[in-house]
Amino acid sequence: MAGDLYLGYRGDDVNTPYGKFFNPEMASLPEHVVEALEHGPQGGMALLAYEDAGSMADEGYQQTENGYGVLEDGSYQVSVRTDMPGVTPSMWSWWFGWHGSDTRRYKLWHPRAHLSAAWKDGDEAGRRGSDRYVGRWSLITEYIGSNRLNGAIQFVAPGQLGCPPDGDDAVAICARLGSSDGPVDVGWFIHHVRSTPEGAEMRSRFWMGGPHIAVRKAPDVASKAVRPIAERVLGNPETNARNLLVHCAQEMNHLAGFLPELYQNFGDE
Repeated sequence: MAGDLYLGYRGDDVNTPYGKFFNPEMASLPEHVVEALEHGPQGGMALLAYEDAGSMADEGYQQTENGYGVLEDGSYQVSVRTDMPGVTPSMWSWWFGWHGSDTRRYKLWHPRAHLSAAWKDGDEAGRRGSDRYVGRWSLITEYIGSNRLNGAIQFVAPGQLGCPPDGDDAVAICARLGSSDGPVDVGWFIHHVRSTPEGAEMRSRFWMGGPHIAVRKAPDVASKAVRPIAERVLGNPETNARNLLVHCAQEMNHLAGFLPELYQNFGDE
């Protein structure tokens, strides 16, 4: 229930084997993210189109690695890069399967914004690797800026967005984002993680709103009746795009700082 949700740890929340990793003090935003925020919204031609999502797996970098913008079709796009020394792609694949079963794990990721997380199916038995999240729904509540989101994240196989299967040197965490308040989907995202000489880098892309809004299980339907639910998730396009860029940069940088040690302790679970 909403009244039971709270930020941070309380009471005996810290009394878990991983409780020591909870740290409410978050690092400053990376300089390249600060520069992107100073530049403000970008024109659509400078942003990755949803139809080209699979190009995330290509070598090199794209025109906009950090930035956001509102497109002519009413959608918005967000791009963020996170440098992660000492991290491997497989650590992130493990994390996306591990954290979703316990709100206390989810709060490690962004202690100032994450409120709750649970798997819709509640089933943990016998799952390993990406099978712990691909094909499953994560029901989350968090703040994006000041907007509280009740989200339903449907993880899909990388091939659904045009990315190759996961390997040792790269993984692609791909998902459909919707509301847990009603049968409405509002966007897509990819977190593509690839190896670097220092560790790894995550390149995140979000496509939200506009033509990405649809009635769940009826992907060709964008009913006016679902627009109010979608708007609760999306908020003001330009404001929420900016807030999403900040949120993503904060949580990914924060977790990357202790993910190697966390994985070392719990990666065989």
